[in-house]
Amino acid sequence: MKKHFLWLMLLGAIITVTSAQEANFDLAKKFTQSNVKKYLGSSRVNPNWIENSHLFWYNYKTADGNFYWFVNPVKRTKTPLFDNNDLAAKVTTITHKAYNVNDLPIKKIEFEKNSQSSFTFEMDELKFKYNMKTRLVSKIDTVKKETKDAWKSYSPDSTFIVFARQHNLYLMRANDADSVETQLTTDGERWFSYQSNGGDTTSDKRLKAWVSWFKDEKKFYTMRYDMRQVKEMAVINSVSDPRPKVETYKYAMPGDEHIGIPHLEIYDLAGENWVKPDLAKWKDQSIRAYRPSKTSDKLFAIRKKRTCDELEVVRINTNTGEVTPLFSEESKPYFNDQMNQLHVINEGEEFIWWSERTGWGQLYRYDANGNLKNQITKGNYVVGQIARIDTASNTIYYPAYGKEKGFDPYYNIYYRSSFDGTATHTITPEEANHHFSMPKTDKHANYFVNNYSRVDLAPKAVVRDKNGAVVMELETMDLTRVKELGWSFPEKFVVKAEDGVTDLHGVIWKPFDFDSTRQYPVISYVYPGPQTEAVVRDFTVTARYNTALAQLGFVVVSVGHRGGSPKRHKYYHTYGYDNLRDYALKDDMFALQQLANRYDYIDIKRVGIFGHSGGGFMSTAAMFAYPDFYKAAVSSAGNHDNNIYNKWWGETHHGVKEMKKKIKKTEEVKDSTKVEASDDEYEISFSSKIPTNPSIAKNLKGHLMLVHGEIDNNVHPANTMRVVKALMDARKRFDFMIIPNVRHGFSQYSPYFEKMIWYHFAEHLLGDYRNNVDLDLP
Repeated sequence: MKKHFLWLMLLGAIITVTSAQEANFDLAKKFTQSNVKKYLGSSRVNPNWIENSHLFWYNYKTADGNFYWFVNPVKRTKTPLFDNNDLAAKVTTITHKAYNVNDLPIKKIEFEKNSQSSFTFEMDELKFKYNMKTRLVSKIDTVKKETKDAWKSYSPDSTFIVFARQHNLYLMRANDADSVETQLTTDGERWFSYQSNGGDTTSDKRLKAWVSWFKDEKKFYTMRYDMRQVKEMAVINSVSDPRPKVETYKYAMPGDEHIGIPHLEIYDLAGENWVKPDLAKWKDQSIRAYRPSKTSDKLFAIRKKRTCDELEVVRINTNTGEVTPLFSEESKPYFNDQMNQLHVINEGEEFIWWSERTGWGQLYRYDANGNLKNQITKGNYVVGQIARIDTASNTIYYPAYGKEKGFDPYYNIYYRSSFDGTATHTITPEEANHHFSMPKTDKHANYFVNNYSRVDLAPKAVVRDKNGAVVMELETMDLTRVKELGWSFPEKFVVKAEDGVTDLHGVIWKPFDFDSTRQYPVISYVYPGPQTEAVVRDFTVTARYNTALAQLGFVVVSVGHRGGSPKRHKYYHTYGYDNLRDYALKDDMFALQQLANRYDYIDIKRVGIFGHSGGGFMSTAAMFAYPDFYKAAVSSAGNHDNNIYNKWWGETHHGVKEMKKKIKKTEEVKDSTKVEASDDEYEISFSSKIPTNPSIAKNLKGHLMLVHGEIDNNVHPANTMRVVKALMDARKRFDFMIIPNVRHGFSQYSPYFEKMIWYHFAEHLLGDYRNNVDLDLP
């Protein structure tokens, strides 16, 4: 019996050892961002358009060096902006220093006003001038250290400067050392301030003010928020010197009684007076202002209900403050803030408006009085943010999603249309994700630079004419060296949502030493939206953590889900309304199950999940809601309790209820008795209650690692602390890490955090428990 027992123990040990897999840390290290960048050059052409022309310059780095190019689309020429060797030699004669001619340390190239051949640049703490015709280099001055003049809000012609001090506004003439400061306001105070940092009371210095100048320089306006009754939040920096430091700030949460209330105020320089229009319509409304392009006699604004489902566009007379409603709209359950847009055409003679009134985001044209003239775009697709409006030819350039049948509906495909809705043309026809850049002046809006790529297509940059015809090919990214490193493209896929009919699009990353006879754990990289999904569309070698993570011995997956993106039908992107915790989970789980059915190499019994911010929230929710499916998670900076996250996020995407309580009015009559008045008044309040992760933490079965930045003033650390408490109360085992002196992003500790992700999944999905005490960091 004893021998039989020992034999069983030995067999168990053998099974345990053979079932564990070693993570390939060496291969993963090769494909971290810090290592891969040595094998890559530029991936995109960023054109610098020369003022009042169709000309532009750009710099582009390849394996041969970093070079600067000058492009003339009319002549179809691409020539060096300068010769690197020649420029370096001429600068050396001035500085007496040697330079790497393949990677010159050039900064701040700026063409001189009204010149297409002369520009200045900075190099080695000196400022130089270069003439492209004569190739002459001359020293102008030493580079002046940046002065702390961020407090200056210049007028369009740099005649005046507006700034704030002790919460009030001041005006002075620019470029005049003896300029008199004129105080414009006296009613500013802490938390109802004209300065950008409305809580700063410690300084008497000049500070930045939130002001916007009209182009004719006659007026400016400011939007200040009354935050006085908004409650405070606080974070603590434990490693500040010499003692821990407390930071407090105003922060409105869903359903709060008191939120920041906007106040729009307009200042007339000639009249030296303020105009304060009465924009009140709804309690706790939001306001967004829009200027005409040239004049200052009018201002336009959108005022929106706190319930996020009704708004109105108004015109404001900046001389009298008179407010004239133009048109209004309702959108249930809420307006799409990512796509919603108003464009003022020809000083307010017309407006272009984006609306989901048909369920698909489209463009509409209104006249000066708010009457609908025509629908500009039509169809079962979504129009994105307008990229360019040419008022000279009444032409709009814009991206749209899902218009081209068979294309990934998330790709930016660009089109041009006339204001009247005719003459619509596709101007970037390739099945890829496109980017668009065109000169600002209508006179030169005949060409644009188009960068495009996919996760499985190397980036390419071309110049097209306004009809979309390619007139010049600029660059195609060279992937030779990274492919020599062993890299290959990830794979795209399409599966169904849990409803069985909605297409979900995603990407798979596999180990580069992939063995089709093996089974690999699968890890889902997630972000719930609703403003964007985690799935990358542009080309990327590393995909942040995904490529390297796959090399450990995982299949890494990123897939969209209903409720994730505003680039699809209104039903799709509002799917999570009133269900802000759970809406994305079933689709993620069903997508992974479908992939496991499709590919034998996926082991659906070993599933991990990770994400940051909303992804941290989603990955933790997945571990709690489906504890038998998800076995391990790394959740960083998660908004696990959206009731203590910011008001806009929770009230927009989950919902807020407006409650009215009737107030009885009374009036005095002659016989001294009181009777009820005829007009009703209501006391309005708001309520929002969002389901949380802590409430279901007791369901945890797998291995969860929670991470948060200590001074995160976006998603407060209390979000994670509440999960920690709930897990401890439920007697659950988990990993927890606070990163000192870090806000919402982990960039300064990204390599350390990335290795922690590796070790967590290696241990709990591969069974690799090697003692990695010291993290091998770059």
